[in-house]
Amino acid sequence: MAARSSPLPGFGLGMGILLGALTLVVLLPLAALLGAGFSMGPAAVADKLSSPRVQAALMLSFRAALIASLFNAVFGLGLAWVLARYDFPGRRLVDAAVDLPFALPTAVAGIALTALYAPNGVFGQVLEPLGIRVAYAEAGIWIALVFVGLPFVVRTVQPVIDEIDPEWEEASATLGASRLRTLRRVVFPTLAPALTTGFALALARSVGEYGSVIFIAGNLPGQTEIAPLLIVIRLEEYDYDGAVAIGLAMLGIAFAMLLLINALQVWNRRRIGHV
Repeated sequence: MAARSSPLPGFGLGMGILLGALTLVVLLPLAALLGAGFSMGPAAVADKLSSPRVQAALMLSFRAALIASLFNAVFGLGLAWVLARYDFPGRRLVDAAVDLPFALPTAVAGIALTALYAPNGVFGQVLEPLGIRVAYAEAGIWIALVFVGLPFVVRTVQPVIDEIDPEWEEASATLGASRLRTLRRVVFPTLAPALTTGFALALARSVGEYGSVIFIAGNLPGQTEIAPLLIVIRLEEYDYDGAVAIGLAMLGIAFAMLLLINALQVWNRRRIGHV
């Protein structure tokens, strides 16, 4: 049977450009990293990753990214709801400020956050006497990752909130449902796929964040040293095998986390479809 032609020409050319760009930008770098890992061998990779310093850096990077992304999922959902549903003075300014981390260089963000939360900073002077240390501690890494990851959640969820008809909520209230039940049974199932996507994007962004973190973290080995910084250090020491091993570990852990998130997303869509 002859294939039907598309009313819009250029599918072959467009697909060729897409696959070519995907290969050059994504597949080839990943293949190079995997190839370097295979040339080292599993034993050499495991030996490089057995260092307590490497394990601490990997644990810190993924733990901080997960904590910051969970916070962004909750706070970003609330912020997106306010921006989409309410009109208040300065709303446009707040809406524009959400995109600031996209435009601001990460190094500038790191310097600004360090100036605010350092012991002699505006916020640091208040928190330090209370025994709360932010700059040069893990808490500073959380704040930096929240800053860079928040827009991903807000901009993913906000358009979905705009599309939710308020009449659905009014109908639920008319049938006697409480506000909490309306949110749980009417609003949240609609927002869940977009919220999961925003969480995944924020997590992926936070895991590899470098510029905004190194200024506020303090970079103490085994305490506040993140994995991306340790990769740079290994490269500066000409320990290319060590850098490859850390990169492979980050790639594997990030892939597993995103795979789990996508599986949860598919399960949630199927569950909603059967309701």
